[in-house]
Amino acid sequence: MAALLPRDCLLCGAASNDAVLCPDCNDHLPSLTTQRCPQCALPTPSAERCGACLKQAPYFDATNAIWQYDFPIDRMIQSLKYSRRLASADFFSAKLARLAVPLVTSPDFILAVPLSAQRLKQRGFNQSIEIARPLARQLGVPLELKNIHRQRDTTPQTSLPWKERAKNIRHAFECRIDLTGKTVLVVDDVMTTGATLNELARTLKAYGAVRVENYVLARALKHG
Repeated sequence: MAALLPRDCLLCGAASNDAVLCPDCNDHLPSLTTQRCPQCALPTPSAERCGACLKQAPYFDATNAIWQYDFPIDRMIQSLKYSRRLASADFFSAKLARLAVPLVTSPDFILAVPLSAQRLKQRGFNQSIEIARPLARQLGVPLELKNIHRQRDTTPQTSLPWKERAKNIRHAFECRIDLTGKTVLVVDDVMTTGATLNELARTLKAYGAVRVENYVLARALKHG
């Protein structure tokens, strides 16, 4: 396995003993504050639910995130998605596993946010699946790959204003199984407005899921 990993730190190039990052770079990643809304992971003064979630609660029940979407995490995630630095996926997955254990609620399965068939063909892989696969093995939880899909290709969310993203992603997902009583752990790389995760959770709840909990690498902050 070590032969598949970079021999030097991905960020600074220093010797890292076959780890993705050297200890110094790892220690200086932009950690997300623990004082954050338990539902959407935006910072709040006392870790209470934020005003937006109180005003209009999202369909997902909780969001767990490790870092702020800021340098150098943004570059690492982009290198995974667009430069196929798949060694980063194991690094990210291990970090999520540490966040997830012990799980407050045992999920029935893990779901990586699906890509459309067109986007998957263009990219060649789904980065969220690459992160979720080793996570599922580490947690001993099944990974769902067959029955929940992105049924249409949408305009990339990153190219749209925040207020347009919910409309863009509406009805983008389909579910082909009964989820009555199920708890789903959803894995994604970045949560920006939460529109994609919210629409996916809306679909899962419509098919009977009782709890949907997000595990994401990074949370984008409006002023961060």
